[in-house]
Amino acid sequence: MNFLTKIITASALTFSLANATPHTLDNAHSEVGFKVKHLMITNVKGEFKSYTADIDFDYKTKTFNKLNAKIETKSVDTGIEKRDNHLKSEDFFLSEKYPLMTFNMKSYKADGDEGEMTGDLTIRGVTKEVKLEVEDLGTVKDFEGNNRVGFTLKGKINRIDFGLKWNKALEFGGIAVDETVKLEIEIEAVEK
Repeated sequence: MNFLTKIITASALTFSLANATPHTLDNAHSEVGFKVKHLMITNVKGEFKSYTADIDFDYKTKTFNKLNAKIETKSVDTGIEKRDNHLKSEDFFLSEKYPLMTFNMKSYKADGDEGEMTGDLTIRGVTKEVKLEVEDLGTVKDFEGNNRVGFTLKGKINRIDFGLKWNKALEFGGIAVDETVKLEIEIEAVEK
């Protein structure tokens, strides 16, 4: 890369970051949810109640310059205490040793009010690249004149890849819990 190319690249990056606007997550209007097949016939849904995120969003280009999140594994909630305790155990999240899951965005491709976010997801100390579809991206000024952005993130992961390997074979065939976990995340954030 020659000197002129380096200057142009650095200028473009600086301009892009100059348009980035830091946001604060609105937890009251956000949800980090998931669903997974049970006995391969129905979905069990759950969510994580405690999480934070650093978001930089460019309103002009509808582009994310940053989305880094931390999710407390012990905050998992499926509505059944016994199941939640099992999810926090060594069979799944091992929350005592790995209290956080993290997602760090690496790139974002905008496509109007949608896009694709690529980042590193870390669960139980294992990091894998994942792709998340951004849907229903919208912006608005709230009652106090603050800019807000809202969007849905959807994706799939194989839990086995992250060391969440527990399962039980069924005598009639099949397994108790599917390996594929569908992520369904609703985010609303307000400009700082």
